[in-house]
Amino acid sequence: MTGADPGGRLPRRLLQLYAGLLLYGASAALLVRAGLGLGPWDVFHQGVAEGTGLSIGTVAVATGAAVLLLWLPLRQRPGLGTVSNVVLVGVAIDATLAAVPPPDALAVRVPLMLAAVVLNGLATGLYIAAGFGPGPRDGLMTGLHRVTGRSLRLVRTAIEVAVLAAGVLLGGTAGAGTVVYALAIGPLAQFFLRRCAMPGRAGAGTGGRFRRQAAER
Repeated sequence: MTGADPGGRLPRRLLQLYAGLLLYGASAALLVRAGLGLGPWDVFHQGVAEGTGLSIGTVAVATGAAVLLLWLPLRQRPGLGTVSNVVLVGVAIDATLAAVPPPDALAVRVPLMLAAVVLNGLATGLYIAAGFGPGPRDGLMTGLHRVTGRSLRLVRTAIEVAVLAAGVLLGGTAGAGTVVYALAIGPLAQFFLRRCAMPGRAGAGTGGRFRRQAAER
């Protein structure tokens, strides 16, 4: 997936990868600042951060590394995008939180939440279409799907319900933003993935697989 570059598109692919990962972290931080609920994994990250005193970004990095270790028995193979995801998303979360103060007015928080979800969909389309491998959490989902034979929808739901419940118990924020994220992120990711795909690149199969996965979410 990451080796061949028949069209000489490596610079664009790298740009998409790193822009997508940084935007992904920024969008997660904006959801935190909106204060109306986070995606399931970020509810967990926030809950752990509340209990440990670590930053959300640090917890995201540590969680990504721990999830990556779970790939070993599943025989998943990480790519450049996988390893970069572990580090850069958490760094971008903390950098954005440091730069953006929390708004007070609901009239600001609601549009901020909606913009963050759309930005997250764009970020997902960018880094997945770059074709450098899935993030650690998506790889866990697809690995369990392959090993257990269960549907992607069931595996994803089970994982995210578990981390969401754990995050809420630890003090993470779930709310309207969590519902909006859950309903919108699949269609948004598909929409942006089509527009971020490399023209004529053989890696379009990656996009096809991701679209099938997203459709089952």
